[in-house]
Amino acid sequence: MNKYLRRGLLEIILAILLILLGYYLMQLKNNWYKPVMILGVLSFGIGFLRIVYRLIRKIDRTSLLEMRKGKKNN
Repeated sequence: MNKYLRRGLLEIILAILLILLGYYLMQLKNNWYKPVMILGVLSFGIGFLRIVYRLIRKIDRTSLLEMRKGKKNN
C-alpha cells in the first residue's frame, strides 16, 4: 500500500466521520454543522482524487516497465 492510497483512504474515513458529526450537529440545531459538512465533503474529494492519482501512477509505471522490457529484448 503506497502513501497515496493510504492517505486517500484516511481522508475518506475522516470525511465520513466529519459528515456524521455534521448530521449530529444538525439534529441538535447547532449552526456549526455547515462548516463541518463542508470540510467533510472537501476531505472526501481530496481522498478520492488521491486514490485516482495512485491508480494513474500505477498504470503509468506498468506501461513504462513494459516499454523498457520491449526495448531491452530487441
